[in-house]
Amino acid sequence: MNYLNDIKILIEKDIVLKKKHRLIEDNSTLKTYFEIGRLIVEAQGGETRAKYGNCLIKEWSNELTNLYGKGYDYSNLPRMIQLYLLFQNIGPMGQLSWSHYRYILPIKEESKRNYYINLCIKQNLSKNQLIEKIKNKEYERLEYKENIELITGNTEITMKDMIKDPIYIKINNNIDKLSGKALKEFILEKIEEFLLELGYGFAFIGSEVKLGNSRCDLLFFNTELNSYVVIELKIRKLEKYDIGQIQHYMYYIDDHLKKDYMNNTIGLILCKEGNEIVLRYSTDKRLFMSTYKLINKKEINQ
Repeated sequence: MNYLNDIKILIEKDIVLKKKHRLIEDNSTLKTYFEIGRLIVEAQGGETRAKYGNCLIKEWSNELTNLYGKGYDYSNLPRMIQLYLLFQNIGPMGQLSWSHYRYILPIKEESKRNYYINLCIKQNLSKNQLIEKIKNKEYERLEYKENIELITGNTEITMKDMIKDPIYIKINNNIDKLSGKALKEFILEKIEEFLLELGYGFAFIGSEVKLGNSRCDLLFFNTELNSYVVIELKIRKLEKYDIGQIQHYMYYIDDHLKKDYMNNTIGLILCKEGNEIVLRYSTDKRLFMSTYKLINKKEINQ
């Protein structure tokens, strides 16, 4: 017998079982808090009065805290009320834990709140990863951020739901300028972080992918969009001939790589500086442009 292997199997089974129970526990806690919020709102006389609050919350929080601990204190009960008021028509998104909601509930703007909920679900973010996304101001950097709805099974995702400006490229040192080759190397070195920065559903295909007589900088496939996404890096201002270059790649991929069940290829030009005139006269709806910003962790957390 391979006793060491058997021990590893037992430990791994235990880890999986604990994770399963933790998920069940988190889901049960979330449902409990939602129902507590509903009961308090009803006890206060409805949603209108609940918004203003009364001494009922203070009185009940003291009693519940004495019985069940600080999870039911005066600061937490209003959060449960807010959880109910915000999600009373659809129920809380069960893929998120109460730890996630503690950072999402204070967000007043609905589109912004929906964006981070969608992000948590699609990228399976931990609480700490969510906090970092909020600190990174991902929502504020979205190119199109009006009327973002919660993603359901029937929601159609577009590139507009993900594209940010600027796109952060994390580096180790304070560097303002990079060669095109060095920029690509930084991205490839931190490819997982770059994929998360781009959005959800991105899978890396390759760098310097041969497309006929040319090679593109970066090629991805996006499972949400069901299409290839080709990215060209420019360490300068966007120029009009950049559009012709990336469109050539897009058409080549559509003709030679794309399968019949896939959508047409999307192009993204990632440049040091935008160009409003070029953007204004670009009519290809599959083509997107954004700027990049070199950033280190110290700068993010400031």
